[in-house]
Amino acid sequence: MRILIASDLHWPTINGIATFGRNLATELAERGHEVMVVAPSQTGRKTEETDGLYTISRTASLIFPFYQNLRVSVSPQREMKHIVQQFQPDIIHVQTPLGVGVAAVNVAKKLHIPLVATNHAMSENLIENLRLLAPFAKPIDRLLREYGSRFYANADYMTFPTTAAIAMQRPESFTTPHKAISNGIDLRRFQPGVPDAAIAQRYGIDLKRPVVMYLGRIDAEKQVSTLIKAAALVPKHFRLQLLIVGFGNDLENLKKLALELKLADDVVFTGRIAEDDKPAILRLASIFVMTSPAELQSIAMLEAMATGLPVVAVNAGALYELCHDSKNGFLYKLGQPNELASHIETLLNDKELMTKFGSMSQELASHHDLGETIGQFEALYETVLKQRREIA
Repeated sequence: MRILIASDLHWPTINGIATFGRNLATELAERGHEVMVVAPSQTGRKTEETDGLYTISRTASLIFPFYQNLRVSVSPQREMKHIVQQFQPDIIHVQTPLGVGVAAVNVAKKLHIPLVATNHAMSENLIENLRLLAPFAKPIDRLLREYGSRFYANADYMTFPTTAAIAMQRPESFTTPHKAISNGIDLRRFQPGVPDAAIAQRYGIDLKRPVVMYLGRIDAEKQVSTLIKAAALVPKHFRLQLLIVGFGNDLENLKKLALELKLADDVVFTGRIAEDDKPAILRLASIFVMTSPAELQSIAMLEAMATGLPVVAVNAGALYELCHDSKNGFLYKLGQPNELASHIETLLNDKELMTKFGSMSQELASHHDLGETIGQFEALYETVLKQRREIA
């Protein structure tokens, strides 16, 4: 098949949507499909490049300063039409309902190309980063949901990463056929292993201390501050070390908070890390914590689970589908650092429980193999193409 993937967030941007899109494109290309990704340029000028076996066609873009210096394509309609006419895809798979995604939908409709869409995002991801909009959060949330329903109504089929994500979208509000397909992770890369002393030294981690890790974007809506506040409440005799991996617009605030709470010697902020370092840095951790309430799945937590880590997660969004309370970790109430600290302390006090939870995490993650995800999308593409042929 000739498959065009349209996304406003793609590598080297670092977030779940970009990670999934790159994994999808890479794996489909390795299976023999001809794959093109259309995404905003990282320099501003339209260009074309290759990433492994697939091609990325970059549309002209502008800086969007509110979100990790993101670049956005405001009106890529003509570029998208030209790209599609040149590539002649059998199917288009849209990842985002923004400039590039909207252009892909419009061109697919005009040229009668089958269209699959995946919903990855919650409105909170946008509203929390645009803090001036906070007083209008509820009406904006409603408008964004209505917009999403209209946007996804253009697809032949749509997918969500979890069944919880479907419920949050309120499926009664749209008629597009849909189902849940996990984002998936590469289980060949993420698995338990011995901590690498060289990686620990590179990032300043003391392997004699228990390490509690967060990995992901460091933006306001991720609420990583809850973890830092919780760390200050864990008794000092545990000699806890926090490892905060990632970059975002809340990073400086978190560093200030760590200083205020006298945790400067107990928190390591790595900033961005190389993708190749991720499996090794996860193996340094004793416990993985996901504080973000705006997750429709969480690839980062899946990777941690596959590494064999017990997890503690906020009981919000879709995280309960991965963190099974008292089976592979604990759920805590949103905005409750005391409860989070208590769960961390419980685990640090009981190594057998940590081992038990870690083994269950690995078992649960084994059902999210990337190969299975890609197979499901291949089958979905074939189904949509068959239905279009029958209609024609």
